Amino acid sequence: MARTFRRQRVAHPIAELNITNLVDLAFVLLIVFMIATPLIQQEQSIPVKLPAEEKAAQPKPDPALRTETITVDARGNYFLNRRPVTFRDLQVQLRAFSAEPKQPVIRIAGDIGGSWGKIAAVIAECKKFNLTRFDIATEATTP
Repeated sequence: MARTFRRQRVAHPIAELNITNLVDLAFVLLIVFMIATPLIQQEQSIPVKLPAEEKAAQPKPDPALRTETITVDARGNYFLNRRPVTFRDLQVQLRAFSAEPKQPVIRIAGDIGGSWGKIAAVIAECKKFNLTRFDIATEATTP
């Protein structure tokens, strides 16, 4: 009588971890942060103390629309998307924006200690060139 001495196979759980999905998630998060960081830095690069607003924070503009930010600092200097410009250059840019088929949203950020006359001049120029989509940047306060 021949006898075989084979071990019986015991079913062990597979102890391998499939990390493909984790790597995909890490890359997606990396891309999201790479896109979001310049947008956050764009708004925070010029030190401007915004006026307070007692309502909830302003609604975010439609992401399909392009946003151009005009900043007036405490000394009355003009900035267009973080670049210093003169009022004459700002007028030329606003005229160019008005000629575009899809006009951008103009966000006006003015320092609370600055000249409100300069901010009013920016608003008047927006109206002069029929740029009707603009908003005033404020900080929301908690009630």
